[in-house]
Amino acid sequence: MQSKSDTLYRSNIKSLPLISNGKVRDIYSIDDQHMLIVTSDRLSAFDVILPDPIPGKGRVLTEVSNFWFNRCQNIIPNHLTTIPVKDVIKETEELDALQGRANVVRKLKPLPIEAVIRGYLIGSGWKDYQVTGSVCGIKLPAGLQQAEKLPEPIFTPATKADVGDHDENINFEDTVKLIGQDLAEQVRDISLKIYTQAVEYALTKDIIIADTKFEFGLDENDQLVLIDEVLTPDSSRFWPVNSYKVGSSPPSFDKQYIRDYLETLDWDKTAPGPKLPEEVISNTAAKYEEARDKLIL
Repeated sequence: MQSKSDTLYRSNIKSLPLISNGKVRDIYSIDDQHMLIVTSDRLSAFDVILPDPIPGKGRVLTEVSNFWFNRCQNIIPNHLTTIPVKDVIKETEELDALQGRANVVRKLKPLPIEAVIRGYLIGSGWKDYQVTGSVCGIKLPAGLQQAEKLPEPIFTPATKADVGDHDENINFEDTVKLIGQDLAEQVRDISLKIYTQAVEYALTKDIIIADTKFEFGLDENDQLVLIDEVLTPDSSRFWPVNSYKVGSSPPSFDKQYIRDYLETLDWDKTAPGPKLPEEVISNTAAKYEEARDKLIL
């Protein structure tokens, strides 16, 4: 378990110009072709950044993402480079704070959508289905239960909101309007392929990947590239195989634990987020570490 002193809520690199502070990641410019991405220990839930960091979370996310980036190279190129962080950050104190939580990546043109893949009926998809019999406009068979495996994974894209705003689900036609038919089909097909292969691998580690989201960018030749993070406990629902059952929300190795806790509070899901009890912080850190250990160690 990481100690509370080993946390990074927000990076402060003086030697590089800051591009943006996202919900979790801080992005700095290196040159015309490269950026530095720092994964902090911030946690966002319901699109609100919570005031308490989760110790070690940024390192876990970086390690898990890098594992999947490398594993998916046979499907699609990604934004990682082979440039070590120490080659662009020379100040020892800055470098120490970034250990295990930073990558030098290619500068790409990000697409304005998130590619969400759902393999099981849970979360907002379950709520949508109960009312409409569909998920994001995709009609599903009648009589499905909470957490039930879908007949096949579905692609349910969303727009990418600014920090503090909520992502919005869109249908495939809206995706085509935003990025064009060919690119929309590419994003859908590649996302489904990555998810399907990841699900098969994760099952060998006794983990069900219920759903996930991917982000993509375009390189200088307009080729599609996988960016941001991949199949982490922040971007996915991970369920233990041995406690999964249809009809209830399974326990999970991800931030669903935080969402469930926040649902018990009298909070309207707008900023500022509530402070977290020590027990919730330590339990969340443990769940992230357990997901990493099961998947990649």
